[in-house]
Amino acid sequence: MGRTVGVEEEMILVDVSTGRPLSVSGAVLAKASEVLGNDPRATVGIVARGALEGEFQQQQLEIHTSPVDDLADLDAELRHWRRTAIELTHEVGAGLAALGTSPLPVEPRAVASPRYERIHQLLGITARRHLTCACHVHVNVGCDEEGIAVMDRVRVWLPVLLAISSNSPYWNGGESGYASYRSQALTMWPSFGPPERFGSAAAYHRLVQDMVDSGPLLDEGMIYWDARLSARYPTIEIRSADVCLDVADTVFVAALCRGLVETAAREWRRGLSAPDVPTSLLRLATWQAARYGAEGDLIDPRTMRQAPAREVVGALEEYTASAVDDDRDRLVVEAGVERLWAHGTGATRQRRTLERTGRLVDVVAQAVRLTAGHDD
Repeated sequence: MGRTVGVEEEMILVDVSTGRPLSVSGAVLAKASEVLGNDPRATVGIVARGALEGEFQQQQLEIHTSPVDDLADLDAELRHWRRTAIELTHEVGAGLAALGTSPLPVEPRAVASPRYERIHQLLGITARRHLTCACHVHVNVGCDEEGIAVMDRVRVWLPVLLAISSNSPYWNGGESGYASYRSQALTMWPSFGPPERFGSAAAYHRLVQDMVDSGPLLDEGMIYWDARLSARYPTIEIRSADVCLDVADTVFVAALCRGLVETAAREWRRGLSAPDVPTSLLRLATWQAARYGAEGDLIDPRTMRQAPAREVVGALEEYTASAVDDDRDRLVVEAGVERLWAHGTGATRQRRTLERTGRLVDVVAQAVRLTAGHDD
């Protein structure tokens, strides 16, 4: 396809015996520095050929992959970094769980840094309660103008990606009522949600600068839209998905993201207009996807009316089909759709486990196994 793709996965460090998050990211990263310091494929704290990093809270870790052309390489790198992170967390007595939120109650503890301290001062209880984990997919674009043309066209499909990846039904020890409560928790942040329809890179950069100049945001890094131009890489960063339990599902989401970007870029080059859908309607579509995941109705981007999830996911698959022109990519998407309907989303699997055992600690234990690549 010619476009590289890279992934960031945020995960929770947990006490496997209790299921509660553990504030041990500093110890894990110290171990990582010892173990990976001489590994030419790895860096700690710098994104280069993949990396293992801390995140906002001490109960989190983040892994980055390098940009790759082949989804098989993406799969291998994700498994490498998950395996590395799991081995390091075991050394400090913790487990690693790819969960969008913690099922068990938690008191988040921020990583000590001047930036995070300023965010805490700015956001108060919103920052103190924040512990959510997402999957961010970077797909390269040729220039900012292409990136904004892509964003204007893919924004209507981002709620469907959220539904497919939904993996955070529990919050603070109880059922949230949402398949993705992560996305709901983040609505308390000042700049989270669907992006506008911009029309040009100049309009995008003008709004970003106006938002920063307005005062509530520290800098451009606090633009947390569901899609944005990366400030560090020549990519569009699609941020709508929950972190996925299974690496195969992460690769599935990445394949769809690359397919969306390529489809949108082709439409732009052909002079086709971007869908003129108000951001307010996209907020409703995002809420619908967060509430029901892939089990109920979704709002169809083609009509902005409710339709069965299978029909809407099928429409996404059809929309990206011509761009997913590599046989291996097509197999990834087809297998991902088949797996979705056979096993359900991460939220569905979490709820199924609680239904079976009645214990949230078992939900976390299952997540630890699935994160490591083991079966249910």
